Amino acid sequence: MIDKLELLLALAKERHFGRAAEACGVTQPTMSTGLKQLEEILGVMLVQRGSRFQGFTPEGERALDWARRIVGDARAMRDEINGLKHQLSGEIRIAAIPTALGMVASLTTPFRARHPEVRFSIRSTTSSEVLGLLENLEVDAGLTYIENEPIGKVRTIPLYNESYRLLTAPDGMFGDRETVTWKEVGQVPLCLLTPDMQNRRIIDRALRSVGAEATPTLTSNSLLVLFTHVKTGRWASVMPAKLAETLGLSSDKVRSIPIVDPEVNYSIGLVIPQRDPMTPLIAALVNVAREVAPTLQS
Repeated sequence: MIDKLELLLALAKERHFGRAAEACGVTQPTMSTGLKQLEEILGVMLVQRGSRFQGFTPEGERALDWARRIVGDARAMRDEINGLKHQLSGEIRIAAIPTALGMVASLTTPFRARHPEVRFSIRSTTSSEVLGLLENLEVDAGLTYIENEPIGKVRTIPLYNESYRLLTAPDGMFGDRETVTWKEVGQVPLCLLTPDMQNRRIIDRALRSVGAEATPTLTSNSLLVLFTHVKTGRWASVMPAKLAETLGLSSDKVRSIPIVDPEVNYSIGLVIPQRDPMTPLIAALVNVAREVAPTLQS
């Protein structure tokens, strides 16, 4: 039955019969047969069928909730049993918000020093996508904001607090200051992340709280684009302090100036599915996260 639930999860992800079948490595007729057999076992229709996929029935949506739980538990059992036979191995899939990508190595490096057989897959996503990927079992853990906006039913391990800096050239607007206020930041032409990113929404909210508004001259969903512009010394931006520090953005061309009045801080943490017991891989990752968290607060 697990294989049929896997088919259901693939269909929920792809929203297309052909792509779902391809993702599962089966033919479309085999997938259709498997889903019909699952419907016969449960005694209800799960999928609204037509010439193409039209969605799930209410019973299908509820079955999806159970499928995520059952398949997740089955994978956890398999990983735990394998972990009893051998040293930890396999892959940990992590989704991280762009502003936390620079801190991923703080977890993966000490982890792999202890468990060299473990591989990592890291993907950059928005905060809402992190939670969706976790729910659909497409990643094993996430790095994201753990306050400010609802995060759903996940376990959280706080890692560090994110504060903010104005990155600007020494001869740029406010470039000679030791601190700058959010109201003053509102006067600076900035390059910023796009509005679908929670980091951008935090910046917009901080500016609105002092009656200011962001007027970016450039927006991108890529931090690399922002970094390359800021490092020219001709562009300004607002970025998390730890990110600027990790990537060495403070130089003779760029100053990293603390933003005050008001102080804005948000907690970044590791998020994992709310499932007991945790898989050996995730339990080991949580242990590393708890150990390194105090070093990230400095």
